[in-house]
Amino acid sequence: MLTARTFSSPRHTTRYWEAGPSDGPLLIFLHGWPEIGLVWRAQAEAFAAEGWHCVAPDMRGYGGSSAPTASSAYALSEIVNDMAELHDHLGGRPAIWVGHDLGSPVAGALAAHHAKRSRGLVLVSVPYFPDGFALASLLPLVDRHLYPADQYPDGQWDYCRFYVSHFDQTVSDFDADIPATLAAIYRPGNPASKGQVYRSALISRNGGWFGQAHRAPTTAPDPALWPPADFDALVEAFRATGFRPGNAWYLNDAANVAYASAAPDGGRLRQPVLFVNGDLDGLCDIGGGSIGELMRGACPDLAVTHQPAGHWLPLERKTELTQAIRAWAKAKGLS
Repeated sequence: MLTARTFSSPRHTTRYWEAGPSDGPLLIFLHGWPEIGLVWRAQAEAFAAEGWHCVAPDMRGYGGSSAPTASSAYALSEIVNDMAELHDHLGGRPAIWVGHDLGSPVAGALAAHHAKRSRGLVLVSVPYFPDGFALASLLPLVDRHLYPADQYPDGQWDYCRFYVSHFDQTVSDFDADIPATLAAIYRPGNPASKGQVYRSALISRNGGWFGQAHRAPTTAPDPALWPPADFDALVEAFRATGFRPGNAWYLNDAANVAYASAAPDGGRLRQPVLFVNGDLDGLCDIGGGSIGELMRGACPDLAVTHQPAGHWLPLERKTELTQAIRAWAKAKGLS
């Protein structure tokens, strides 16, 4: 059973979800866009039942945590500092950090800048980019066979460019119908999409995620992904904050690249690292192109496992993801 708690420092308030014995080995789950800590319910409850102390915070700008107005407040360094403060509050014992989507750059940066806080790292869906999660780092890795530069200059990362150039529109389009937006975003991977141009590459040419409608089509949520009560909590969280704080994470490329360049040892991660790949994920499938190369070079103790699913692995493969983390932790002597 997950219990909601709140921790406040002079600079930030974090709501987090907690389960398991407080003296158990610490496992911290970091969500991405557009999620809240409840996205990890299945994994946190499973590990808590095995004696782990599981914590899943609402990240900065999400759910019950602080949502500053300035876009610069969502630079990766600020978010890593949030997690360092939360980690101290939890006792500061070295933890296994698990990140999904934009939670992966947070987990990776924390492990790079604060190595003693991490005894192991699990990255789900988004690999580690030691030069920073920013367009400048991502574009050289685009598969130009699938995304010719003259047609798709930003490849599958076109949506990141659009967030910067049309920020207010991205927010208003998503906010126009929050339940429909979230239901439309959370869809399982489709085998027919394998090797095809991904929807995130078409945002600029379509004039936004939802084109000229500027709002999501009426869409029923998929109960196989989010349990209905948790989806309702997700909707209420976004009704409270809107999409502006979460989208502002994408507005800090220069600061994030500078932060990455300041990491010790060139950002190499000496801890054991597990990457869980979604083989139907058109955004970050490391099976195509060179998107996994930088991670492989920066993580000398790297294990990779694959799931036949799309981008939302904590929801699409609830049990399988738990099993993958459990097997890796046992093999590395971390459990």
